[in-house]
Amino acid sequence: MTKRFHKACADYQLIADGDHILIGLSGGKDSLALVEMLGRRARIYVPRFSVTALHVRVKERAYISDMGYLQQFCDEAHVPLIVRDVNIPATPPQKDGREIREIDAPCFLCSWYRRKELFNVAQEMGCNKIAFGHHKDDIIETLLMNMFFQGAFATMPPLLQMEKMPLQIIRPLALIEECDLARYAELRKYEKQKKLCPFEHVSSRAKVKELLGQIKALSPEAPDSIFNAMTNIKPEYLPPRTVMKR
Repeated sequence: MTKRFHKACADYQLIADGDHILIGLSGGKDSLALVEMLGRRARIYVPRFSVTALHVRVKERAYISDMGYLQQFCDEAHVPLIVRDVNIPATPPQKDGREIREIDAPCFLCSWYRRKELFNVAQEMGCNKIAFGHHKDDIIETLLMNMFFQGAFATMPPLLQMEKMPLQIIRPLALIEECDLARYAELRKYEKQKKLCPFEHVSSRAKVKELLGQIKALSPEAPDSIFNAMTNIKPEYLPPRTVMKR
């Protein structure tokens, strides 16, 4: 599995000399593996870069992480840990001119404010990159969600340059399947969060994850084919551009 981590870093040029990478540490197996692998990679001479982990607690969410364990884990990985608390304000944010309400999009709002704090801390710390623990299945699920609900063939790229700030988003676990991360977490004896998010199994992503599991049952090679399709779009299969007349 570590070979695929290094392959993603090399193939997508995720790490360079002088980088200061802020890791989004949720406390789940994926972000723990990311802290461990990036922490180990940072102790190799080339390229020279530094890493810091950030754990954001959203007060309106009932999930609970063992802060003692997270601190010990980061200490053993030689990765400094920062902890920040944020609130979801009563006044909802705007997206495309519409209010995003808690009752309609609890997962979106939680992610919104956690990421906002990540961007704030990254700029405070002088970080030029933010690393997320999204794995291969996450990328495929996001593609399916965008196709089903947004009508767009789009997903989370392994490397993304932010348009409005001098930051890049990197996903070093992009070539690793979730099942392999689960086995790795078991072998490494990662501890689970004390209390999981109450929306974990009722979100749209959870339903798409279930669908992807059904697709895997029908054809174990299907996820690889979907993943490869994102970089193998043939022109003859693209629909013609049309102009809608009023």
